[in-house]
Parts: sequence; C-alpha cells; structure tokens
Amino acid sequence: MTDALEVEPAAAATLFGDQLDQARAFTTNLADQGEELGLIGPLELPRLWGRHILNCALMAPLLRVGVVGDVGSGAGLPGLVLAIARPDVSFILIEPMERRVAWLNDQTRALGLKNVTVLRARAEDVRLEHPLDQVTARAVSAFRTLIPLTAPLLRAGGELLLMKGERASMEVDGAGKAIQKYRVHDIEIVTLGEGVLDDVTRVIRATVR
Repeated sequence: MTDALEVEPAAAATLFGDQLDQARAFTTNLADQGEELGLIGPLELPRLWGRHILNCALMAPLLRVGVVGDVGSGAGLPGLVLAIARPDVSFILIEPMERRVAWLNDQTRALGLKNVTVLRARAEDVRLEHPLDQVTARAVSAFRTLIPLTAPLLRAGGELLLMKGERASMEVDGAGKAIQKYRVHDIEIVTLGEGVLDDVTRVIRATVR
C-alpha cells in the first residue's frame, strides 16, 4: 500500500529534526495499516505527510514542557505526532474506542515512545490525579462542544490548543455561552505553516481560568 504514499516533503526534516526517523516509521505504519483499521480513508495516502503528519507537527512549538492531554486521539493525530516531535513533553492520549486504543498502544511501543500514556475513556468521564497543563484535539467537534469536554481537564491557567479548519472564527463566535461558563479567555486563532505547507494549520488557542 505504501507505493501510493506521498513523497516525504522537505519540511519534514525541519519540523521533526532528530526525531525524523520516528516520524517516518509512524507514517509508514499508518500508511500500511490505517485504512484496514479504519483510522484513515482510502484517499489519504497521497497526502498523508502534508495534510496529516506535518499538519499536526506544526503545532509542536506551541507546547510547553509539562503534561498535555490529547482528546479523541484516534489514529494518533495529533497526539502521537506531537509526542514524536516533542520528547520533552509528557502526553496522555484519551480515546474511547478499543481498536484505536490498541493501535495507539502498539505504536507507542513500536516507536519506543517513553513520554506517552494511553487512556481508554471518553473525555467527559476522565478523572485525572493531576490536572493537565494543555489539551489538544483535532477534528473532534465544534468549539462550543469541545469546551465542556476539555476545559475541566486543565489546571488554572492551562491552555487549549484545538486544531480547526477555515471556520475557526465562526466556531469561536458561536461558542459564547460555553466560553463564559467555563471561564475561557485570551482566545486567539493561530495560523501555522504559511509558506511551508499547502494546507495551513489553524489552532484555537485559549486559556482557562
């Protein structure tokens, strides 16, 4: 199946640095097994690097040293990609579906990632011993729906980093009640990857009091 895989873009070396070999291994594994496991669609291989792997890796510089939760990790986008790119950060990958949890655990072992814990749970059911420093999510649901799922997982002053599409501004505009209820502030939309990738990454970044 890998014969249809997108040629590795030059930006991969810049974004992953010393972790490039791990990123290559994960991308190959996802290309080989992802469609069969229902993790990616059949049309994604020709754009797997740019649209998915590097699209997620662009967010790595926004992460702080600490503990980051990734809600709805699925195929490992962005959680495993960020864990590869930022070995100095600890990650808790939160995923409710058993087969996806198995994939995340298998890849964590295969890639030798020491900074990843996989938690099988729905975000609203998660009970952590210590609150998180940051929470990420990609293509899970609308901002107004994500806030009640993610904000309670954060410590005071913790940060949301939610990957979104072109409608990011509209999603923020439509989330007024949730923003007020969960004390979300300093909301901004960060655009990453302009001039680097064909598809930019938009991140809603916000702090929770």
